[in-house]
Amino acid sequence: MPAPSPPEGSSAPVAVVLLQLGGPSSLDEVQPFLENMFRDPELFNLPIPARAQDWLAEHAAKWRAKRARPLYASIGGRSPIGDITARQAHLLERELNDSMRSRVFVAMRYGKPSTEAAVEKVLAANCRSVTLLPLYPQYSTATTGSSVREWQRCAARKELDLPTATIDSYPSHPAYISAVSERVSAALARLPAKSDPHVLFSAHGLPQKLVRQGDPYQSQIEETVQEVARECALQAPYTLCYQSRIGPQRWLKPSLTETLRRLGRSGCQAVLVVPISFVSDHLETLSEINVEAREQAMSLGIRHFETATGLNDSPAFIQALAELVLATADGS
Repeated sequence: MPAPSPPEGSSAPVAVVLLQLGGPSSLDEVQPFLENMFRDPELFNLPIPARAQDWLAEHAAKWRAKRARPLYASIGGRSPIGDITARQAHLLERELNDSMRSRVFVAMRYGKPSTEAAVEKVLAANCRSVTLLPLYPQYSTATTGSSVREWQRCAARKELDLPTATIDSYPSHPAYISAVSERVSAALARLPAKSDPHVLFSAHGLPQKLVRQGDPYQSQIEETVQEVARECALQAPYTLCYQSRIGPQRWLKPSLTETLRRLGRSGCQAVLVVPISFVSDHLETLSEINVEAREQAMSLGIRHFETATGLNDSPAFIQALAELVLATADGS
């Protein structure tokens, strides 16, 4: 059925929908989560029929899950991204309601709560408009683009017809930059004095062909890194690198592992890794960086290894999200 008409005036809330990747909430969900991800043609755009991609996704997920399950087990048997995003939604709703009546919902692209479930909640809340707010600060067709199009498909199926605004990206938003800079400064302070660290800004990887096709992700990541370095008045040398490569395609370089090898060969004694494209701690930060990269660094003779905490429920980050929503609501 079509959505009921919202009450007249400004008493009806604005729906703010946090778009996020998602993650398995149990070890049993690891393989289904991976299948959903591998089936996304905007992330894995292969020149094969849809039926063949479904078959490939199922078998690739089964193979990948064998390696992924022990990693998830090592961080508690589930991804924390669901709990963190729910906390972000709660804090953002509280912040926004000081200025305008709002309801904040979560739509996970591959996990739970699903995008379809989020559409149903917006329908039930009788909202007057929708603002889509990706928890991907830098735009990519494989993340923000895919999540927005999934929202559009689900909204059409459920006959949700409300004015909808989308915040595409915010790679240099001042409050977002401040939030990241706070995490960087706190992590640097945990390293020994005069350890002369090298800072590695580690972003999630992306197939190179997407960048060649005009995807702005790489340039926006570079923009964020430059702004954070400026905000922190960073004196240490720093490098942008990429992690979490999946599949046989050519991905953005240099990789985190390649960069650590180069630093180890050069005699570097201290490294700080900053997860720059992630707004929540999850498998890539808690395991891939804090365990695997740490072990690699130690084996290369890098004596001091520190990581910056994810933004999570950082007050500065919640303020950034609120400012983005309010600016959109004001039409600015």
